[in-house]
Amino acid sequence: MEFHLKEFGVRTNLPYGELEISGNEEYGFRPFELMVASIAGGSASVFQKLIEKQRMEVEDFLVRVEVERNPVEANRIEKIKLHYIIKGYSLDDDKLYKNLEVSRKNCSMIRSVENSIEIEESLESIELSR
Repeated sequence: MEFHLKEFGVRTNLPYGELEISGNEEYGFRPFELMVASIAGGSASVFQKLIEKQRMEVEDFLVRVEVERNPVEANRIEKIKLHYIIKGYSLDDDKLYKNLEVSRKNCSMIRSVENSIEIEESLESIELSR
């Protein structure tokens, strides 16, 4: 990867497209947003694959994220709360919780930060009727 300095941040070109990064949200994605997005996105992707393997019928999959930052220490990310909301048919809460546990162990993004950022996960399943 290469990052090119620009007036208000950096730019990189990735296979999916160009990414603008800046501490000023008017000029690009903020670094902390990208960090949180990689953790939430990576975790959700692994979790979703596990759910699909068990052939659960999911209609909607949402992750709500809360971030706690420490203004005294360069506004570092101290805690990320991931709350998964799964809507579907014939959902099995025991399997969902087990899959969440397995996904945490297999998410490279969570594993990369687990000793420096506290990651808290919670789950809510909503059974839909036909």
